[in-house]
Amino acid sequence: MDTEDTEATEATEATEAGQEFTLPRSRLANERLHALIPGGAHTYAKGDDQYPENLAPVIDHGRGAHVWDVDGNRYIEYGSGLRSVSLGHAHPRVIEAVRRELDRGSNFVRPSLVEVQAAERFLATVPTAEMVKFAKNGSDATTAAIRLARAVTGRPRVAICGDHPFFSTDDWFIGTTPMPAGIPATTTDLTVTFPYGDLAATDELLTRHQDDIACLILEPATHTEPPPGYLAGLRELADRHGCVLIFDEMITGLRWSEAGAQGLYGVVPDLSTFGKALGNGFAVSALAGRRDLMERGGLRHSGERVFLLSTTHGAETHSLAAAMAVQATYVEEGITARLHALGERLAAGVREAAAGMGVGDHVVVRGRASNLVFATLDENGQPSQEYRTLFLRRLLAGGVLAPSFVVSSALSEADIEYTVDVVAQACAVYRKALDAGDPGPWLGGRPVKPVFRRLA
Repeated sequence: MDTEDTEATEATEATEAGQEFTLPRSRLANERLHALIPGGAHTYAKGDDQYPENLAPVIDHGRGAHVWDVDGNRYIEYGSGLRSVSLGHAHPRVIEAVRRELDRGSNFVRPSLVEVQAAERFLATVPTAEMVKFAKNGSDATTAAIRLARAVTGRPRVAICGDHPFFSTDDWFIGTTPMPAGIPATTTDLTVTFPYGDLAATDELLTRHQDDIACLILEPATHTEPPPGYLAGLRELADRHGCVLIFDEMITGLRWSEAGAQGLYGVVPDLSTFGKALGNGFAVSALAGRRDLMERGGLRHSGERVFLLSTTHGAETHSLAAAMAVQATYVEEGITARLHALGERLAAGVREAAAGMGVGDHVVVRGRASNLVFATLDENGQPSQEYRTLFLRRLLAGGVLAPSFVVSSALSEADIEYTVDVVAQACAVYRKALDAGDPGPWLGGRPVKPVFRRLA
């Protein structure tokens, strides 16, 4: 066993010996982060409030499906980079493509050939789109889609799927969350919601706001499969009411199929947005769609111009090279199928472990195999932040960093087996807390908190 392997077992051995699992260097690093960076992280979902108190590891480096924290502990990591690192950290093919570009310059005063090559690669992978424009993050892409929909329809309102947790950091969406501070009500009033899976309710909304709603935007699938005919029904509603249908494929892109959910389910949106897995951790996102719509942000039309996307760093050569390498790897190596196979094994193992410890109705795995999440339910079957805290704490102590169970293709069979063993140990403690009717003694501090909340 090498040095890193020895360090990786220290936390588990200490916990088994009855000692408290602590992360002193991570704790100090978190203090430094909070002193200089609002929230202590650049994404709220990475905040230390999402982890048990004083047990939010600060990462030193990652390789494949593993990460090491600044305290020297190694973890099997799930949900890597908030689902962005689906091939594993420092994937050789991606890194090689990036390195080839680094010596050639990363940003120029005019487009580089890499930009058209990346566009050709993307449109070959997602053939349901006719044009594409790249950016650095998902929010820019989704907001550009909203702006374009408003421009081409001449309508002000946006209809978002209220069952989906996140679309953008921009005002049109954040104003609808429990964190609307700083956003005028006049902006928020222009966003309305529709329920996922309910065509009748969506039809009623579009009828009530006749000639007022520019677009419907939703994730085509999340933790549940779309009901039969639902996406096709939305396509028909959008056509009938004259609005733009937008698929947010930030998560479903590549993970559902190489061409995203639209490729899997065979329903073509007017516009779609991609990110997350597209760059395997490198910053790249995409807005894609119908030529007649996308060209409104271009120069080859006679209508009013739309300021679609204009980002200084949107065409960084190394990020586009990463995206091309990722797409090629997915297609040539069958990555989506591997993600599903790994996820199915993990889901079956976790469910069996939970059932074996008598908590099968309380630790619940949900979602498509390539995008698994888990719910932690209390004695009454209700979602519980306290029980989530207990569960996360035991996973961390066992060397599993898992805010979700979203897999990467770098996971091995041994990683899955080890994870299931750690889950079983966590479920044994979960059972004790349920029997006691109080998870408090096993929390080690305040419970984890939801990302969207009004007060800190």
